[in-house]
Amino acid sequence: MSTLTIKNLHVNVEGKQILRGVNLEINSGEVVALLGPNGHGKSTLLNVIMGHPKYEVTEGSILFDGHDVLSLSTDERAKLGMFLAFQSPIEVPGVSNSDFLRAAVNAGKEKPISTYNFYKLLDNAVKEAKIPFDYATRNLNEGFSGGEKKRNEMLQMLLLQPKLAMLDEIDSGLDVDAIQVVSDIINKEKNNERSFLVISHYARLFDLINPTRAIVMVNGRVVLDGGREIIKRIDTEGYEFIRSELGIEIAKEDTPRPASNSIGVCAVKEAIK
Repeated sequence: MSTLTIKNLHVNVEGKQILRGVNLEINSGEVVALLGPNGHGKSTLLNVIMGHPKYEVTEGSILFDGHDVLSLSTDERAKLGMFLAFQSPIEVPGVSNSDFLRAAVNAGKEKPISTYNFYKLLDNAVKEAKIPFDYATRNLNEGFSGGEKKRNEMLQMLLLQPKLAMLDEIDSGLDVDAIQVVSDIINKEKNNERSFLVISHYARLFDLINPTRAIVMVNGRVVLDGGREIIKRIDTEGYEFIRSELGIEIAKEDTPRPASNSIGVCAVKEAIK
């Protein structure tokens, strides 16, 4: 059993406090939906768990399988079985996708995988991700569309087989068919040895993957932790009930974002007026 345990986590970014005492536990086999208004700490939480150097942990702890995650480098966290699919994957000119993927696979093995076995593994993974095999010969994410980058993130997950897969808006920018592919991969990979922590602003993905739990972050804290009914309520009512029922004011996001039809966006606008 793999367990992620976060206690009283406080995090600053460039001198500004973003996370203000996050408490969360995720066990093997759980698929956890992470919701909340933009700018309230969801992506920050995932980046901190994975060890992004931009984020300064000022208080609290993160344990994974009993290991003190905060004392480990990002690559050491990956070797423990943690994986983060980025919201906006970067392009890396000069590095072929296949070389990157093979290096990532070998990093978690005592003995490097043979060329034959790697390409056999890669062939099966690209078929599951429904992307052309020649993507492997291209430079990492260079010239990829937004949807191609997201599928490439899922390809990495399929090859690495993490214990904890964190997906940061993996469905943003995808068409209906691509969202179906992503959800099919998640559903196929769900098992008692793997857990998922998934950020999305769209109810469609959550309808397809059927999370076991839903948590809501507001103002840098987890304010709700419950079942899928939370997702349905936010989809229909937005986040207004957070203020009216829990007495929590929703802080305004510093940087306004374009209008969207995502979960809760209309009610959030009303709640923060």
